[in-house]
Order: sequence, then structure tokens, then C-alpha cells
Amino acid sequence: MKRILVISDTHCGHMSGLTPPGFQLPSDAVTRVRQHMAEFERKTWDWFAESVARVGKIDALVWNGDILDGKGERSGGTELIMSDRLEQIEMAERIVKLIGAPRVELIYGTPYHVGRDEDWEAVLAERLGCHIGSHEWLDAEGVVVDFKHKVSGSVIPHGRHTAPSRARLWNLLWADRELQPRADIVVRSHAHTFGYSGDARGLAIVTPGLQGWTKYGGRQCEGTVDYGFLTIDCEEGAYQWKPWLMDMRFSAATARTL
Repeated sequence: MKRILVISDTHCGHMSGLTPPGFQLPSDAVTRVRQHMAEFERKTWDWFAESVARVGKIDALVWNGDILDGKGERSGGTELIMSDRLEQIEMAERIVKLIGAPRVELIYGTPYHVGRDEDWEAVLAERLGCHIGSHEWLDAEGVVVDFKHKVSGSVIPHGRHTAPSRARLWNLLWADRELQPRADIVVRSHAHTFGYSGDARGLAIVTPGLQGWTKYGGRQCEGTVDYGFLTIDCEEGAYQWKPWLMDMRFSAATARTL
């Protein structure tokens, strides 16, 4: 049996990204917003570390893009802990060390976060001595998993299943031309929301992210966010999968009294 841990959208360097101890905001931060984010960073990191420990033996880590947050130009950098991509890479290395998988596979994220003119995630891959790609297929005991970061979102809840289903159909068409491996599971990320669709022939999954809601998201978006990761167990051509999702009600919005 091979167990794959799939994480994505950690956005290292962002205040609501996955933040290891030593990089977290101080609990006595000057502003109320930063105090709230300091609590968020501690609670989400503790949940992640405890959940990874509960997963048990991991054969491979697949980090499906948007590892770093980048410079944060859309918000003028005001949502960042640090904008130095090398420091963000150090945070990512700490996450890999915590997970402790014997094999690591990286997938490129979106240029806005990880470099329009350069690939900062490639720097992380070099440091880790691992493979990085844009669109990859991994065969785990006869189960082929198709990994790519970006998938389209939807402004309607029931439309969220369309894009991953379309990606799965495109894989079948490419495979029919013998130009791609035929995938049993298609994995996409980017949307920061968990969902899946499939039938007897295969499965399409959008992974939850490991970043909470943001100033940009709060002002520009309506959709819900799911926080967590995914495990896939493969054995003799069969597979089981499980989402690991954090209860985010501790950071829920409250109504102000008039």
C-alpha cells in the first residue's frame, strides 16, 4: 500500500497561510487584526501538525502548487508576514521537515504568487532535491493520479463541480490519443474549496487549501473556504481517499450590535 499526502495553497509568508513556529506573528501584536491572525496561525499550525501525526506513515508528499504567497501586490503587501521569497521558502522547508515523507513531488502554482519572471518553487525543489513539474502523473501501485494546480472556480455553489469534471474528461480525450496517461484520479487545487465528482471509471477532486480567508478575498469574493488536506491510499489498482478538514468556527465572523 502507498499513502500519498496531498497539500496545496499553503501561501507561506501570508498572515493566514500555513505558518510554522518561529515565523508566526507575536500574540501581543500592535493591531487587533494582527492579534487575531497570530491566534489563527497558532491554531491552524497546531491542527495541521496533530493531523499529520494522525495520518501515520506517508510514502509521498505531493505539494500541489501555491506553496509561497509572493509579494502580495494586490494588497500592497499588507497581508504578509514577510515578502522575501527566500524566507518563505524556509517556511516551506519547515513544513516538509514536519511531514517527513521519504519522497516529495512539487507542482508549480500560479505566477502571481510564485513568480511571473522566475519560478521560486523551483528554488525550493532544488533545496529539497526533488522533482517539480507543471502537470504530472504518478502511478501508485497501479493507480494513476493526475496532478495540476489550477482549476476554474464558480460563482454558484453547484457549479464548482464543473471544472474538475471537465479536467477529467480532457484527460480521457488526451489518453484516447495516447498523449497522456489515463488517470484514475484527477487532482486539482487553487480554489481553496474542497469538492469531488466521479463515477465507476474515475474520480475528480479539488483539494482544500491551507490558507484562511484574506482581506482580498473578503472584499472581492463570496464563496466559502475549506481548510485542510487530502490523503490517498493506493493498493493493487484500488484506492481510498480521505479529506482532512479543520473546523474553522473559532474564527467565524460575528454581527456588530447597533
